[in-house]
Amino acid sequence: MFGRTQRPAPDAIEVIIGPRATFNGNLRCDASIRIDGAVESGHIETPANVVLTESARVQCDITAKAVSIRGRYKGTIRADRAELLEGSQIYGALYVNSFFMDEGVLLRAELNIQGAAPADDEPLIPPRPEPKAAIPILRALGSREAS
Repeated sequence: MFGRTQRPAPDAIEVIIGPRATFNGNLRCDASIRIDGAVESGHIETPANVVLTESARVQCDITAKAVSIRGRYKGTIRADRAELLEGSQIYGALYVNSFFMDEGVLLRAELNIQGAAPADDEPLIPPRPEPKAAIPILRALGSREAS
């Protein structure tokens, strides 16, 4: 009776925390989540998207595919993409693969853009030149050489 026969589309918003609602705890869902109200603590987890509107006041950790913020957020985000939209205020840490930020955003957070780690045999610092290598000297234009 209450079972689900198929998963919703990843962008289908099925969970809404309204502007007059306050949530406290862990929320797991397989569809997108929109927050208009307050989340005081806990964790939000979904393989889809999380949208925080301009009236949202959220203090929790979020794990999602994409997180779009227009309100106030404090916590740790782990997502493929984070979008910080005009008027948002973000405090905490972001661990993302892709990042977008509008003008007019207050960001007081650690930003970690994750990518492919360098191979073990690939040096992070280029090798130094040979000790006896000649360093070319370029003369400034218009200077006269002594004859």
